[in-house]
Amino acid sequence: MKKRKFGQSELVVSDYCLGTMTYGSQTDETDAHRQLDMAMEAGINFLDAAEMYPVNPVRLETAGRTEEIIGRWIKARKPQDLIVATKITGAGSNAVKDGRPISAERMRAAVDDSLRRLQIDCVDIYQLHWPNRGSYHFRKNWSFDPSGQDRDATLAHMRDVLLCAQELIAQGKIRHIALSNESAWGVAQWLQLARAEELPRMLCVQNEYSLLCRLFDLDMAEACWNENLPLLAYSPLAAGLLSGKYAGNVTPDGSRRERSPDLGGRITGRVFEAVSGYLAIAHEFGIDPIHLAIQWTLTRPVPTLPIIGATSAEQLAHLLAGKEVNIPEDAKSAIEQMNRAMPMVY
Repeated sequence: MKKRKFGQSELVVSDYCLGTMTYGSQTDETDAHRQLDMAMEAGINFLDAAEMYPVNPVRLETAGRTEEIIGRWIKARKPQDLIVATKITGAGSNAVKDGRPISAERMRAAVDDSLRRLQIDCVDIYQLHWPNRGSYHFRKNWSFDPSGQDRDATLAHMRDVLLCAQELIAQGKIRHIALSNESAWGVAQWLQLARAEELPRMLCVQNEYSLLCRLFDLDMAEACWNENLPLLAYSPLAAGLLSGKYAGNVTPDGSRRERSPDLGGRITGRVFEAVSGYLAIAHEFGIDPIHLAIQWTLTRPVPTLPIIGATSAEQLAHLLAGKEVNIPEDAKSAIEQMNRAMPMVY
């Protein structure tokens, strides 16, 4: 597995980041530890978690279970050069009592809780799961309305968070602060505040990105390129749609769709036509559709790392088998033609 220097940091990370959001729900602890072992053997040294995990469903009583499972693996294996990323939950989540928003006070407590569950002394990358002011992600782009936002309150909140991050970095509890489900305007404000007041700089952004979800390609891509902010691309398989397992509008037993019938709003009137087009491209070029979708993210102009996740070790083995696949230029051209024909399918 290739490794790279990550953004404006000293961290050296693998090209794949291992996502863990099903650990403790769809994935039991034994299989989760098997996956973590497999990932390390394949050269992956980068894990992504969150205080609200596991998902499907997200519940207050299970929040933190994923970090606990990872923590027991870390304690037993003591892996070298491991990079751990986790997140503080955004406003309105049922994984946090009363859906409390991100604040400096809650952040201090949340970092301590994550460190305890993960059984580590320092989180390498601490991400804000989504902004308090709201977001157009999670299929909210169709009804996004920023007119209720209060600019002054938002900037004051950002300053408080960065001051808290400065404190946590000085204490050795986190190395870097980062973003998730953010917009170009948000990125610009975070970075401007950091520059103006010599506060910690956001390291990266984790947004959804796949052949079926390319909101990132415009203003966000411009912001991240110019500011050297790498993208951690979550859902590169579009919640499994790009694997082809739901083609024909089916719901396999034990699949994510069994728990979430519309896959979080991804099932629309046009999505299966688009999926069929990408499956056809994979077939034409003799590439497994899963490998095509994941490796495509590594070809993008802005430095991008896919977050791969699996509900079983068998699925992870399939994902890892494609880590050396190259996508020919003709296949990339076909993908761009397909995107023009079927953009914004969910």
